[in-house]
Amino acid sequence: MPEITETGERAPALAVAGLNVDFGRGRSRKRVIDEVSFEIAPGEAVGVIGETGSGKSTIARSVLGLVRPAAGSSVRVAGREVTGLSARELRAHRRTGLVQYVFQDPQRSLDQDLTVGHSVAEPLLLQGVLGRAEIRDAVRREFEEVQLDPALAGRFPAELSGGQRQRVAIARALITKPRLLILDEPVSALDSANRVKILELLARLRSSQVALLFISHDLGSVAGVTERTLVLYRGQLVESGATAQIVNAPEHPYTRLLVGSAPTLSAGSIDRVRRNELRDELHPAG
Repeated sequence: MPEITETGERAPALAVAGLNVDFGRGRSRKRVIDEVSFEIAPGEAVGVIGETGSGKSTIARSVLGLVRPAAGSSVRVAGREVTGLSARELRAHRRTGLVQYVFQDPQRSLDQDLTVGHSVAEPLLLQGVLGRAEIRDAVRREFEEVQLDPALAGRFPAELSGGQRQRVAIARALITKPRLLILDEPVSALDSANRVKILELLARLRSSQVALLFISHDLGSVAGVTERTLVLYRGQLVESGATAQIVNAPEHPYTRLLVGSAPTLSAGSIDRVRRNELRDELHPAG
């Protein structure tokens, strides 16, 4: 799998160019992602924010090959084009573990009938490259990496707290040494204390070479982890830039609405009159 560009540089962990996604057929066809383009460098943490239905998860599913983009779209992972892969090629691509996904609800993403240690080991077992002893060592290292006691590996998901389960899910995602880790609302199902701990863990991962794509409707969570943020509104990328710039000096009306709804990030919340003015900018009369 190519990871070096023609100029000899390391390829981006993710390069999305002119991504279009349509749902439905014929007259009912609707464009849900419209000409979205961005890149994530190795080790970079990028946030995607937007309201429910803005297309955030559809972008993630396109990267994973679970949604087929419209013709002309390009999604490259570690230098390899994935939009045109056959079903067999996609399965092989997923087994490499170059891209891993952390779901919103760890209770649903973990098999309740398997110990959490087995769940973390499963990606390596599927690859069939390492021996049992090597896999056990890898599981222990990943438990320590996410600040879990390796002795918990013998427990079942129901025996762990929500925060511990999400750490297990992150350990499972990291065990294949992915180039890209996609986190889809990874803290929204957690209580406030566990939410803070998971965000601190994700911020610490920024020092590694794994790239993070952090998807959320919560700008506050994204601001604590990412270096750069993309703002998605109705399937279109309406603003992008350094996260600090997005938080402190948002330009698009929708971004200003988001920042104004999170007063802890800015000088203060916007009042009702200003909120209505911004909504009028988004949806002008006529």
